[in-house]
Amino acid sequence: MLFGAVVAVVAPASASAALPVSYSLPGAGAYAFTHVDRPPPGANDWSCHPSVAHPRPVVLVHGSLENMAFNWYTLSPLLKNAGYCVFALNYGQENTRLIGAPGSTHPGGSGDITQSALQLSSFVDQVLAATGAGKVDIVGHSQGGMMPRWYMKFDGGATKVAHLIGLSPSNHGSTLDGLALIPGVPAILQLGLGEAFAQQAVGSPFMQQLNAGGDTLPGVSYTVIETVYDEVVTPYTSAFLSGPDVTNITLQDSCILDLSDHLTTPYDSIALGYVLNALDPAHAVSPGCRLVVAGVGG
Repeated sequence: MLFGAVVAVVAPASASAALPVSYSLPGAGAYAFTHVDRPPPGANDWSCHPSVAHPRPVVLVHGSLENMAFNWYTLSPLLKNAGYCVFALNYGQENTRLIGAPGSTHPGGSGDITQSALQLSSFVDQVLAATGAGKVDIVGHSQGGMMPRWYMKFDGGATKVAHLIGLSPSNHGSTLDGLALIPGVPAILQLGLGEAFAQQAVGSPFMQQLNAGGDTLPGVSYTVIETVYDEVVTPYTSAFLSGPDVTNITLQDSCILDLSDHLTTPYDSIALGYVLNALDPAHAVSPGCRLVVAGVGG
């Protein structure tokens, strides 16, 4: 199952802009192995200037022990074909201690999240300078859906971000199926995997500081897209945000055939349909319902 391929090609606005879009976690692993430290298809064209239809560039932020090539193998070309300027970064690679997600060579996102937020801050400034845009939209997976909230709250990012969209984000930390509640386990996670893993444990000082005073900030819209089968962010409801201008989406509420787990949501055509709708609500369409398999996509 892990090496099965689920592929769909999405027609772009023009034939010249055509990029293949594969809803396949194994395909993402193969791409990452052969494109070490390179961006996913369609990302980081620094000559791209946003259109009237899509005036804000989209910044893609990978999750823990992942990288941009692996995490955004599907969404990046999908957005490029839809006419967006797409940018992605790697962060926190210098502190990675173990191999990451399948196929994710040179994984990152394991170091101190406050330092990763500063890396995101610098990258967003580069994107704004290159594109001439006033703000960006951010799409993040797992830690990448939560870490931008620190950037917005403590590093001045709230004035530079219009919309934050999280795929299975660790917004309130995780019990790790109860393991993180055992005394000493967060310290073991930090020793073995990196500081970011202890910081993402439920009740950690980092999480308390991040969420003190409320989940959201004025002027920013938030969308959370989550699966009930999330085995990393537990309970899965801890991903959801409270506050004004928040949309929380549970994938199985609209499609019981969607069996995606934590790693699979970035390769889930239903989840990514909701991402497209969140970025352009005026042209939102139903993502439909079809089989999505954990560890594969579809």
